[in-house]
Amino acid sequence: MGQFIQLFVDGLSNGSIYAVLALAIVLVNQATGLVNFAQGGMAVLSAYLTWWFAEHGIALILAILLSVVASFLLGGLVERFAMRRFEGGDPDTAVVVTIGLLTLVTGLCGIIWGYNYLTFPWFFSTGAAFTVGGITISWWSVMSVVVIVVIMGLLQALFAGTKLGLALRAVADNPQSAALSGLRVGRLLMVGWGLAAVLGAIAGTIIAPKLQMAPQMLDEVLIYALAAVVIGGLDSPLGAVIAAFAVSVIQNLVAVYVSFIGSDLKIIVPFVIVVIVLALRPQGLFGRKQVVRV
Repeated sequence: MGQFIQLFVDGLSNGSIYAVLALAIVLVNQATGLVNFAQGGMAVLSAYLTWWFAEHGIALILAILLSVVASFLLGGLVERFAMRRFEGGDPDTAVVVTIGLLTLVTGLCGIIWGYNYLTFPWFFSTGAAFTVGGITISWWSVMSVVVIVVIMGLLQALFAGTKLGLALRAVADNPQSAALSGLRVGRLLMVGWGLAAVLGAIAGTIIAPKLQMAPQMLDEVLIYALAAVVIGGLDSPLGAVIAAFAVSVIQNLVAVYVSFIGSDLKIIVPFVIVVIVLALRPQGLFGRKQVVRV
């Protein structure tokens, strides 16, 4: 039983990494209607900006704030000068563009800062932990879960209870009707991309201390985050977080208790879950079913 609980807790710890990036993907989808594959690259860039500010003598908390502001501006600029050219066209084309942006941004990070692993400064050691009933829990995991819960609550409040959130959802659902209603579609899309970049900055800043910082550090995390979004639902921040934790916990348990899978093949677990969920409930476990008039 002790091993089971420890695997469960470790799964929650890893799941918090996937959940942060999954929330960023949900936000940009809620605001623009797109699945943004570039979210991982923008999170990596934000982490490098925070590291660069800190390396030049700026206090870490101020470095994080500067990175958040820079990310908001960068997200708006990406929408204005890159994505806007493809809005109103085939959504698949826009998704391919985000994949290109992912490659471009991570490549630029490698050119500027190199591909060697760097140590990200943090307020405390990510290895610091405490023990409860024989179960080891890291302080980093506690911090990341608290941050995720706060962000999830803020996102739910934004999209359900504010004029800005409702306007962003209206633009994502039907930009033409939103424009006829007097909403400034272009400006709202820039704000949506900016907010998603801010969330990516927070994600990168939280994840970088746990992983060794490098341009490719979020490649695997992005795959798991996308799986969590598909399982939980593209329009559900709560669903994405629950799915991220569930995928990580199940993956840990299967690796230990299912002998023919083990640690080598545990990467297939989230994809098996994705296939099952898509077959039974295509909108995700917590997603809303869309009705389209024809």
